[in-house]
Amino acid sequence: MIATILLEVVLPVFVLIAFGSLMQRLFQLDLYTLSKINFYFITPAAVFMSMYHSDMSGELLGTVCLFYGLYVLVLWVIGTVTGRLFKFESSMKAAFNNSIMLDNSGNYGMPINALVFKGDPLASSMQALIMSLQSLLTFTYGVIAIQGAKLKGNYRSMIIGFLKMPVPYALVLGLLLHILKAPLPLFVSQPLTYAQQSMVAIALLTLGAQIVKYPLKLYRLDVYVSMFLKLIIGPAIGCALVFALGLKGIPAQALLIASGMPTGVNTSILAEEYKNEPDFAAQTVLLSTLFNVITITGLITLAKAF
Repeated sequence: MIATILLEVVLPVFVLIAFGSLMQRLFQLDLYTLSKINFYFITPAAVFMSMYHSDMSGELLGTVCLFYGLYVLVLWVIGTVTGRLFKFESSMKAAFNNSIMLDNSGNYGMPINALVFKGDPLASSMQALIMSLQSLLTFTYGVIAIQGAKLKGNYRSMIIGFLKMPVPYALVLGLLLHILKAPLPLFVSQPLTYAQQSMVAIALLTLGAQIVKYPLKLYRLDVYVSMFLKLIIGPAIGCALVFALGLKGIPAQALLIASGMPTGVNTSILAEEYKNEPDFAAQTVLLSTLFNVITITGLITLAKAF
């Protein structure tokens, strides 16, 4: 089973990431444009179609939100305690918590979900919801934590930034049309389907191009601590919550796998934007993504038992 998962799920993901990295080395891709295509069209289209074709009940939607809320709360507590034990400065505490709470549920998690579950509507809609909740967390807690005292009570830029995100709108609209059973005309559904089908390749090529710009450094203990909490303790929390909430089958598998994503690229983007421990953030993104080859293989194998 492990060999099958490696060959059919993990290896295709990292082949595309590797090609993205190679293309960035050779051609110096326009990452700004690639990110905008992903962020404003391909990912919202995939989220919309996932929710539109969703088999997720209202009860399951609430359960996913509860799971995610408890998951990030436990990680926050662990991150805060760890920060005190290591006597981190306030800026490092914020960067450390972001590194374990903000994950790559979009341009990594969505493709993993699509490959594991072969495009199953229920699984993909759950991952789309997780990604939307992650976006909400990034542009609320993530921004506030980094800015800290520099925010000075001015939340205007944070609110505007969140309102500009297309993914939550796509999620709500897709869910609303699903509930109303409203048919989509072909000239709308077909382009969105094409965008959804392109998501795996484009998202992973972009991720490969993004992470290659970070120089690899292997001497920072705090990076390894973050990686351990993110890739080992995170899935352990996810597994405990799956049992606690009595989940089984695809919902249990999808949420367990979602809890094992590496640190999100947005962690590094926010750190660079606000000049808050950018080197630490970059290293957690790069190393957690590389080591995720091992952990996600084991996690998918474990999830198959549910």
